[in-house]
Formats: sequence, structure tokens, C-alpha cells
Amino acid sequence: MPIARAAKRAAVRLGAVALAGALLAACGGSSDGASDSAGGKVTLTVDLFGSFGYKEAGLYAEYEKLHPNVTIKQTDTEDEADYWKSLQTRLAGGGGLADVQGIEVGRIASVSQQQADTFEDLKKYGADKLRSRFAEAKWAAATGKDGQVLGLGTDVGPEAMCYRTDLLKQAGLPTDRGELAKKWSTWEGYLDLGRQYKAGAPAKSAWLDSVGSLFSIMIGQEEERYYDASGRLIWETNPALKAAWNTSVEAAQGGLSAELDQWSPQWNQAFAAGSFATIPCPAWMLGYIKGQAGAGGEGKWDIAALPGGAGNWGGSYLSIPRAAQHKKEAYELIEWLTAPEQQAKLFRKQGNFPSATGAIDEVADAKDPYFSNAPIGQIFGDAAKAAPVQVLGVHDQNVNQQITNALSEVERKGISPDKAWSNAKKGVDNTIG
Repeated sequence: MPIARAAKRAAVRLGAVALAGALLAACGGSSDGASDSAGGKVTLTVDLFGSFGYKEAGLYAEYEKLHPNVTIKQTDTEDEADYWKSLQTRLAGGGGLADVQGIEVGRIASVSQQQADTFEDLKKYGADKLRSRFAEAKWAAATGKDGQVLGLGTDVGPEAMCYRTDLLKQAGLPTDRGELAKKWSTWEGYLDLGRQYKAGAPAKSAWLDSVGSLFSIMIGQEEERYYDASGRLIWETNPALKAAWNTSVEAAQGGLSAELDQWSPQWNQAFAAGSFATIPCPAWMLGYIKGQAGAGGEGKWDIAALPGGAGNWGGSYLSIPRAAQHKKEAYELIEWLTAPEQQAKLFRKQGNFPSATGAIDEVADAKDPYFSNAPIGQIFGDAAKAAPVQVLGVHDQNVNQQITNALSEVERKGISPDKAWSNAKKGVDNTIG
């Protein structure tokens, strides 16, 4: 789940997180803005997607203990595309909205450029004093054209490669994270290892989960992906995107994929079943792997640096709809959740990498026993530092979805890459016009 620049017309420049700054003190709730509850008991509703990890890390329970008048109720949708579609329906109708809504980084340009009138300007509650807490790019992506602050940043998605040491060992491959990082320093090296794995793999186990995840992680290594800095849609002619497409097609046609739809029940079950040996993993994926693989996966997983250099995939914001019932209390909650202290706690417990600069230094020494005591603070910190500045466009997520849908056709139906590319183009045209 990522990043930001002063929101200009059709694209927002998003930067790698600056790894500097002292840990800042979390601020309490602002006194700005009228309370909807007149000091009484408040039930705050939080609607999210994927795995933000607040409940699992105990942050809601901690906040409720600090604020006895507040009860937090969270709803969650695994698939962000389903979540976004539902959110758009509710925004159009004005009903059924939570006090706090999560916004994926691939949607934040849509919010800042097209939907600013449907979300609260958080400056009304004192958010402008928090600007120095975040990397400038993360802050700017949620800034409207008139200077509105439309969300507070949660995590960013520096990328690495998660892998099953037991499966690699059974296939006769090395398991040391440093050795693997050298062998797959390029994506072609990664595919070469995949072919070796396929030759000696345990039954019913593939090299990676899906070529859609491979494409998404590769395109996250690029500054320009679907749009250029002027806001022009360039995905069809972008050589970096076509290279990611070709590598993904090569993996599909080479039989290296388990052919799973991310976020599907089958994909969830595959983590525990050992259906794949590697999975490109932004930091936020760590908590998801733990949840799906369960206690039986502890110590079997490890993490190494990503092939092809650093990148960013994902990252999110917390926003408050204009139709929210408890706006002031909602702001107090999201200010607390996104403070450096809470971001540091969340990373240590769930893996969601901080967007607050002070928290990044705080977690530099973090290790994760579940992932074979991997130095996650160093691995993801180095990746965040080296990640490129990304151009964000209004329809980033829509374009990505159409491309990964087309790759799925190559992967599972054997459709020719040229036909699948044509289908992706039609899908993009039909989706965004």
C-alpha cells in the first residue's frame, strides 16, 4: 500500500522516503473543528482494504485505553479494486461512509485532483502543523489544487523478495539471503533461478505466485509508469513498462507461476500450502503473509533484496469523508495512528514501513523472527532510500489492473502476448475513456 508531490494537474510526483529526521512526538487531538458528539461516547467507524494492521498490532486497543469514550469498529475488504468501487458508489450517494476511509496511493491523485469536494480538508483540524513529520512527496500527493490536505500518510511500500527457505532447499538452491541477492541481482537472474527451481521443485510448487505480482513489483521500480510528469498517459509507449511486460510473459510461458489471482481465496491458501517458493513483497505484505501462512510458516520464510534495484509498490492514506458523522474525533484518531511512534510500532509488529521520517530511523535495527530473523529495518530502509521518485496519475490503479488482467490471460489461458496486449489496451480505453 505509497507517496506524493504538490498535486499538479494530471500526475503527482512521488518521492522515495527521506531517511532522516528525529523521532517526533505524537500530537494529541486538535481543538479545531466542532465535535459531533458533544463529549459523549463515540463509535468511530474505519473502512479499509488489504492489511493495514492496526487491529493486529494492538493500536486500536491502545487508543481506546487512552480515550475511554471512543470505540473503534473496522470493516475491511481484501481486494482494493472492490473497495474502491464500493467507495465511489457511496461517495456518489452520500451515504454508508465510514468516519475514516483508507485511500491507496494509486488512487490519491484521483482524490486530490477530482474528488477534493467529497473529503474533509484536514487543515481545519490542524493538520498543516504535521507537514514536517512526513517526506515532502508523501505529503504533497494528498494536497489538493487549492492547498487542501485530503489525507494523512500511513505507510510506503519499499520492495524486497520474500521466499520459502524450506522449498528452495528441497529444490537444491541456496537459501542464504545474501547469496540469493547476488544470484538474482537482475530479473533475468531471477528467472534463471526459477528455471532451476522448476527442475527440482517439490510437487505442486511453483517459483512465484503470479506474473501479475511480478509485473507490479517491476513497474514499481520506475519513475514513469503509466503517466509522464505532464499528466500524459504513456503506458503504451513506455519502454520500461514493456520490459516489465516481456519479463512477466517470459515467466508465464516458462511455467514459473502458480497462476494465482492475488487476494483470491486460492492465493490466500497457497501461503500455507507451499504452492510457490518466492513472492515479490513490498513491506506491507509481511503482515499479510503472517496472517495467511500462520504459525506453521514461522522460520520457513526469509527476505532478500529485490532483483533489479529498489522500488516502491503501495502505501496508503487515511482520509475523512465530508459525510462522516464524527469528523473531529476521526481526525484525532488518524493523527495518532500516523504519528511516528505508532508507525514505528506497526512496522515492528506487522511490517508496514513508515512514511513518517522520524519513525524510519527508529526502526533501522528491526528484525523479524517470523522471517528467519531477517533485518527488515535495513532491507526495507535501504529500499525506501533508493526508491525512485514516481509519477502518479489519476488512473494508475485502473491501468495496472487491466495490464495484470491481460497477463493473467497469458498465464492461465495461453492467449498470445500480442492478443493480451490488445485486450489490455481495450480494457484501459473502456475503463478510463
